[in-house]
Amino acid sequence: MADPVSWLMIEPGWRVEAADGTEAGRVEEVTGDSDADIFNGLAIAFSLLGSQRYVSADQVGEITEGTVRLTLDRAAIERLPEFDEPAEELEVSPEKASLMQRVETRDVLRPAAGAHRVHLLRRALEWLGLAGKR
Repeated sequence: MADPVSWLMIEPGWRVEAADGTEAGRVEEVTGDSDADIFNGLAIAFSLLGSQRYVSADQVGEITEGTVRLTLDRAAIERLPEFDEPAEELEVSPEKASLMQRVETRDVLRPAAGAHRVHLLRRALEWLGLAGKR
């Protein structure tokens, strides 16, 4: 697994490699909590307009400037689940909350479709390595 601190430097647009070093896509998003030093994983895409796939932190092998190498082969990477953007904040309801309170909380925690998605132009610039660092 990657060095726990090195994940903080990963940027969207970085190259993603399979275990054998072949290119597997690009980083779209890094998930986790930098304040608490928690790295959950990465959203990656195989192409500019392709859907995003989720790579868990334990599948990241090596991180070097501009490149993330996974511990998976190309076939396993292609079978990764689609990325489902995490909720912004998690609030746990007490077990005795009413059904209505639980439904309301669930709807608040689930982001709207397309919320926080990177604009296509920004995504294209990141893929081409032309976007500035955030």
